[in-house]
Amino acid sequence: MDQLPLNAVPAAAPEGASGSGCHGGRETLENAARAAGKSETMDKLAADYPRGPHDQPQSMCPAFGSLRVGLRMRRTATILSGSACCVYGLTFTSHFYGARRTVGYVPFNSETLVTGKLFEDIRDAVHATAKPEDYDAVVIINLCVPTASGVPLDLLPKQIDGVRIIGIDVPGFGVPTHAEAKDVLAGAMLRYARNEAESGPVARPRQMVDGERTVALIGELFPADPMGVGAMLAPMGLALAPQTPAREWRDLYAALDCEVAAAVHPFYTASIREFRAAGRPVVGSGPVGLEGTEAWLGAIGRAAGIADSVVDLAKQRVLPAIRAALANAPIKARVTVSGYEGSELLVARLLSEAGAEVPYVGTACPRTEWSEADRQWLEARGTHVQYRASLEQDVAAMRDAKPDLALGTTPLVQKAKELGIPALYFTNMVSARPLFGPAGAGSMAAIVAAQTKGRERFSRMVSFFDGVGTPDGAGYGFKDKPVDPPGFRDRQRKLRAAKAKAEESVGT
Repeated sequence: MDQLPLNAVPAAAPEGASGSGCHGGRETLENAARAAGKSETMDKLAADYPRGPHDQPQSMCPAFGSLRVGLRMRRTATILSGSACCVYGLTFTSHFYGARRTVGYVPFNSETLVTGKLFEDIRDAVHATAKPEDYDAVVIINLCVPTASGVPLDLLPKQIDGVRIIGIDVPGFGVPTHAEAKDVLAGAMLRYARNEAESGPVARPRQMVDGERTVALIGELFPADPMGVGAMLAPMGLALAPQTPAREWRDLYAALDCEVAAAVHPFYTASIREFRAAGRPVVGSGPVGLEGTEAWLGAIGRAAGIADSVVDLAKQRVLPAIRAALANAPIKARVTVSGYEGSELLVARLLSEAGAEVPYVGTACPRTEWSEADRQWLEARGTHVQYRASLEQDVAAMRDAKPDLALGTTPLVQKAKELGIPALYFTNMVSARPLFGPAGAGSMAAIVAAQTKGRERFSRMVSFFDGVGTPDGAGYGFKDKPVDPPGFRDRQRKLRAAKAKAEESVGT
């Protein structure tokens, strides 16, 4: 067993790191992490996943993204290092998504955190887990407190009996969204696999065909979409490589061996960096709608060095079917789009091409070069594109646009229905449908039509329940409409102001 150098762990965790958890405040935790030797990690996260225009979109714990990637891979163990409440929430969410996989956990207390014993416990857990008959890789994820305390996962062995060890920091104060946290682990795995492939022979991917030229799709997609994209690429002599994030370790080699990488989800910054390091060109956007598919096939053809005549043949085979699908399933509605999956701009393009009016699209993900074509296309048609959108911005846009249908996150859907606006949860109802090619072109019309028909019913419900169940009037047992006692709001306002002033005094 490798021994930890005596100077590897600080003798005491930085002030503010121990026991503060997610509630310690972003600046406090980030400063603690830098003081504990994590400056390089924090700088890298800030460069890959920039914040703004406000601090951070509202989302679930970002670490769920990395946890999800690991849990979906065969022969991959995942171990969490963080506060017990955080681990409980993350494992609960993993069960909710049907992972049916064990999640390891290394507990800690103030003593083990301060003395560096936590690192030793993590190292012991990794050695106990890394059994080659069971796993190809073991992933250990530092959550907020271990990251802020400087727990040095980079000092773990790189492999144990052939089992790869991958340690990553995914603090909520450094990774803005769970979507980008998928990229943290996917990029780390690609880097490890690329170094393996550059060092010597590696395991042969299961579905690899010698001499086959492939395109690697970057981003989690609806299961039918890769098959549809593969059919579009076949006339160009191209096939699909395994997706990123991958489902098996050896798939990483096949993905890196592609001819072209396609960033259909544009926020996978670290993963794209690894494809570029492997010498692979990267194409943005995706084959969505008529114009999007035509442009994307052309970009793939140019990147792969395929003759224009061959690319034109591929277009002739698929574009008429998409044109027919759009004509047969027109959308006559005003729709706002928002979410945190990373495909929001592509969905907005599809809706717009199908005839919908899309005044606003908000995404929790950052602006990158890989979504520029989509942004320009949408803005040319009068759509406001908001990167790093907050819930408040999404709600304000919905109120202003007064759409026939709002697509968004759970709290936005809740607010929309309170206002009598039909709404759908983007992740479960939109991302769970095909997006690309002819199948994508006809996928949205039925659901938009079904939901917008309910607007009159929503209006009746809002009118019927007007004034009932609102925050001050919630509960039961009222004989009349609840009324605030005289001076109630003024007293509450003064109490809040006094409490805030007292807390400020204590803080200084």
